[in-house]
Amino acid sequence: MPNIDLKTFTISELAKEFDVTTRAIRFYEDKGILSPTREGQKRIYSPRDRVLLKLTLRGKRIGFTLSESQKLFDMYQTGENNEDQLHTMLATLDEKDALLSQQKLDIEEMEVELQAARDRCLNALRNIKENTV
Repeated sequence: MPNIDLKTFTISELAKEFDVTTRAIRFYEDKGILSPTREGQKRIYSPRDRVLLKLTLRGKRIGFTLSESQKLFDMYQTGENNEDQLHTMLATLDEKDALLSQQKLDIEEMEVELQAARDRCLNALRNIKENTV
């Protein structure tokens, strides 16, 4: 039975699996997140590259910047308890949560302002109509 840890991936396979473009994968490579080996012009991605791509995309969905994700990746130590990494991740998650809460408040305020502006416009139109009848 083949060892799945030894499986490698092409850029097309990763792009298809994670529903991203090959250009996006090359971007992550340029940023130093992925480091495929080469066979001529062909990129060969390791299981580690696959995991890093998966984690990068997951981080992106929850609002992590590439540098925040990279910092967490760099902190990971195989075989260690990675307590510092976990504390850093929790702190980053708390920051993202606080930012999201503030954005929700800002949106609610904007909705109130939009409704007020709409009401003023409707009242102005009613006044115009009443004065021209």
